[in-house]
Amino acid sequence: MEKFPWVEQYPKGVEATVDYSQFPTIVDLLDTVLKKYADRQSFENMGKSFTYKQIDEASGNFAAYLQFELGLKKGDTIAIQMPNCLQYPIVMFGALKAGIIVVNTNPLYTPREMKHQFQDAKIKAVVIMSMFAHNLQEVLKEVSIKHVIITNLGDMLGGLKGGIVNFVVKNVKKMVPYYNLPQAVPLKEALKKGKAYTYKKPEISKDDIAFLQYTGGTTGVSKGAMLTHENIVAHTLHIAEWFKPLLQDGVQEVMITAIPLYHIFALSVNGIFMTYIGGRNILITNPRDMKAFIKDLKKQPFTLITGVNTLYNGLLNQPDFSTVDFSKLKTAIGGGMAVQRAVAEKWKKVTGVSLVEGYGLSETSPVLSVNPLDGREEQGTIGVPVPNTEMAIFDEEGNQLGTGEIGEICARGPQVMSGYWNRPEETEKSFFKKEWFRTGDIGVMREDGFFKIVDRKKDMINVSGFNVYPNEVEDTIALHPKVLEVAAIGVADERSTEVVKVCVVKKDPGLTKEELLAFCKENMTGYKIPKIVEFRDELPKSNVGKILRRVLREESQNIKK
Repeated sequence: MEKFPWVEQYPKGVEATVDYSQFPTIVDLLDTVLKKYADRQSFENMGKSFTYKQIDEASGNFAAYLQFELGLKKGDTIAIQMPNCLQYPIVMFGALKAGIIVVNTNPLYTPREMKHQFQDAKIKAVVIMSMFAHNLQEVLKEVSIKHVIITNLGDMLGGLKGGIVNFVVKNVKKMVPYYNLPQAVPLKEALKKGKAYTYKKPEISKDDIAFLQYTGGTTGVSKGAMLTHENIVAHTLHIAEWFKPLLQDGVQEVMITAIPLYHIFALSVNGIFMTYIGGRNILITNPRDMKAFIKDLKKQPFTLITGVNTLYNGLLNQPDFSTVDFSKLKTAIGGGMAVQRAVAEKWKKVTGVSLVEGYGLSETSPVLSVNPLDGREEQGTIGVPVPNTEMAIFDEEGNQLGTGEIGEICARGPQVMSGYWNRPEETEKSFFKKEWFRTGDIGVMREDGFFKIVDRKKDMINVSGFNVYPNEVEDTIALHPKVLEVAAIGVADERSTEVVKVCVVKKDPGLTKEELLAFCKENMTGYKIPKIVEFRDELPKSNVGKILRRVLREESQNIKK
């Protein structure tokens, strides 16, 4: 790999190229690390933890069940539809061991969304949490699913505690709507049956698909990004190299996993990378319950945490958060959406450590770039490309631009998907010259090699021919001490093409429109100042906590109609 300006920013001891050929597949990687760290605690949820040996044995039993009881073959697809719980890594690792393609499915999907994903991916088996089974029942006759495996939230907690959790979830909180799936097999029974067989490792190559990771569908129909075994292995070793400055031999890292494991960020960084380094993963099932979340954070000192901007902002606005023990915390990583300056500054003030921004997409496994983890992070940037990865700025015609010029961020590296599942035309359109993946994000590369996102192409607001980037507007307004959350969108206007509209959640009920606009006038040039200010009790968010500008745009369009 030739020298690029960003390589000069690499922390001491972090190499620009990494040899990932030592693990041809994820299964080879898992075979090594699950045995290497056999006696360590691995995943923990609701106070119950499994050792790496227990995860290895349980996932092996599930793999054997898929192979010998269900007769699934390498290349078949299985959907996992669960929140963060101990069942997740067992099922996911088991499916991978059997050579089955894992399709992570958002538990909060509507029947329509489930139907599209299950049909598109040709799902043959599904593992689903009982509280979402009623939605599956609605679509089961219209999809190709032959095998249904159901689990309850407390199934892996064991003994009296597991029974109590299941009783409360079903009978007290009424979180399990009625369903009738007589063909369904309980996961605990599947694991028991699998134990009677001897798991047989299939022949898997680095080019075989490991995951079909579906995009959110915000730019059209949801598509499955084909992530190969090589993609995920390379990504894992890239991240391990980047984390070198923070890791110490013999010291086990403790990671807070609040982002759902079905999301690519948590899947790859929390689920697989932390397994690779023998970390302890604290799985948070419902991070939206901030009070319970903070109680979990207080139970033991943790060393790492990942999240999106809204999650960090939500924690910082809880009075009890400042009483959490941050003495062991090494860093916090922000991804999924832009980290706002106001949130990053407050995070460092409260915790004493940096909130470091990274960048990636489902199609890139996901991490393409991240700020250095040695204290030299550049606030407001997405850092520099990770090892074995190149990023560049291109114009609409596919010409590469120089430093300081604004265009589309494109990338190439071994973590970039092989394409979209059964969509060759979409795949072709997503690459320049068949090698540079087009992210759809508008950005710029500085002379020092750091990249900065200006905004998503589709979110850009055109005010009388001037480009207004919602990220910039939001970042500025978020600095106002009376603002809790903000989203900026463009609204059609006869005179200026579009005007800026902001939807604001107040931190202080006394905040007025006039006060907010006066603040904007002090901090932004005229055409960027919002023409419409709407105060709301909350903003629409994805299940990961990412603010959905698309929903706000659609609502505004419907109101105008």
